[in-house]
Amino acid sequence: MAARAVEMTRSGPGWVAAGIVAALILGPLVAVFMRAEAGAQVLTSDWSAVRFTILQAALSALLSIALAIPVARALARRAFRGRGILITLLGAPFILPVIVAVLGLLAVFGRAGIVNTALTSLGLPPVSIYGLQGVVLAHVFFNLPLATRIILQGWQGIPAERFRLAANLGLSGVQVARFLEWPMLRAVVPGALMVVFAICLSSFAVALTLGGGPRATTVELAIYQAFNFDFDLGRAARLAVIQLVLAGSAAVVAFWAAVPAGFGAGLGRVVRRWEAETWGARALDAGWIGLAAGFLIVPLAMIFLNGVNGLTQVPGAVWRAAGASMTIALISTALCIGLALSLAMVRRGWAEVVALMGIAVSPLVIGTGLFVIVNPWIDPARLAMPVTALVNALMALPFAMRVLAPDVARTEADFGRLADALSLRGWARLRWLILPRLRPALGFSAGLAGALSMGDLGVVALFADPDFATLPLQMYRLMGAYRMEAAAGAGLILLALSLGIFWIFDRGGRGDVDA
Repeated sequence: MAARAVEMTRSGPGWVAAGIVAALILGPLVAVFMRAEAGAQVLTSDWSAVRFTILQAALSALLSIALAIPVARALARRAFRGRGILITLLGAPFILPVIVAVLGLLAVFGRAGIVNTALTSLGLPPVSIYGLQGVVLAHVFFNLPLATRIILQGWQGIPAERFRLAANLGLSGVQVARFLEWPMLRAVVPGALMVVFAICLSSFAVALTLGGGPRATTVELAIYQAFNFDFDLGRAARLAVIQLVLAGSAAVVAFWAAVPAGFGAGLGRVVRRWEAETWGARALDAGWIGLAAGFLIVPLAMIFLNGVNGLTQVPGAVWRAAGASMTIALISTALCIGLALSLAMVRRGWAEVVALMGIAVSPLVIGTGLFVIVNPWIDPARLAMPVTALVNALMALPFAMRVLAPDVARTEADFGRLADALSLRGWARLRWLILPRLRPALGFSAGLAGALSMGDLGVVALFADPDFATLPLQMYRLMGAYRMEAAAGAGLILLALSLGIFWIFDRGGRGDVDA
């Protein structure tokens, strides 16, 4: 009975957090279903949006995985100066604001970009970054690094002894690929493919900036258009239901496939591969690593160069938007960490399921439901800041939970009985046992949540009026007004703030701020 009482005391905040998260996700979903008007006709343009959403997500996932396999293979079997920096760089697009990355891609592949300038000088026709090809290109830019890290972790999970045995048996490169690498890829690739597919289904900012007309409209972009252009809440709700089915199904399949996290240990280890020591293999690996590095680094470099030149063109509205984004990011981070920590301390499977609900539900779907709920009672624009902070916290919650939960479980396993014997419960247990040992994980989680919130361009697009904007939304407005120099300057500010908030929280968690 005493043990049960201790467990109930420990789980109390977790139950409260679970109830809050469930209410904030399920409540808007109920509102969406009620507003969707069962039996109402789905427009032809809506079905076109569904087809385009699935097509672009499938192409993006297939291309990301197809490119990630040779890049991961090259990184797994080559040691070179700067390898650790490159692997670290592979994690950058995950916290890079989408609207900033799009600006970098436009600088490289846009009408006046590097690629089209080179093609024009050679007398060749230019290429367009807008439409399906632009959406897929941007998604590959974001998801190639993620897929590479996932597959690289799978490659480095193959024991080094197996490669030594293969060398002793005189196996050729083809035979090593068949007997060692192919079984690993068969286990890892399907899950990685579904993760990227699920991410691309709910990518709103990419479609908003690069969609290029009715034939390149995703379901989420159609929801935004139903709000902003027609104010047709019924159609927006029906589209939200469709998006929920698409994203939820993909998330369930991705969770069932169960791939490695892609951020684990061992990414610095290189196993000697005797069959890959030929000049041909070295040149091939160098080529893939060089292409991947260039694909990532050149747009980032263009963001910096164009941003520095555009800083003098930045209007005052950008700085006000930056202040709003910082406020939202800090509120969102506090909410996310509070909920994640409460759920992580429950140590029950249902707690993680509740936290992961955010993956299956698009932020625009939640935003649609919240808009439907508050619209009859209050002007939604007045709630733009708190709603944006709340939804951003829910979207970052699955990632924070995945980081914190293992450390909480490890701490309880090592010191839980001693804490029970000392009657450490509630706040005392949290202060003296949990928090000191979770400091690095808390710093990383807070930095991740803050950076993701800073760069989000989603639900705020539904709630904001012309007098309010976050920094990503203000950047989009500048781009829409063809003030690309000012947008580039705003992009550099957003990039600096996003990386800065991540660095401050992460370094503070590691305890080396004064180092």
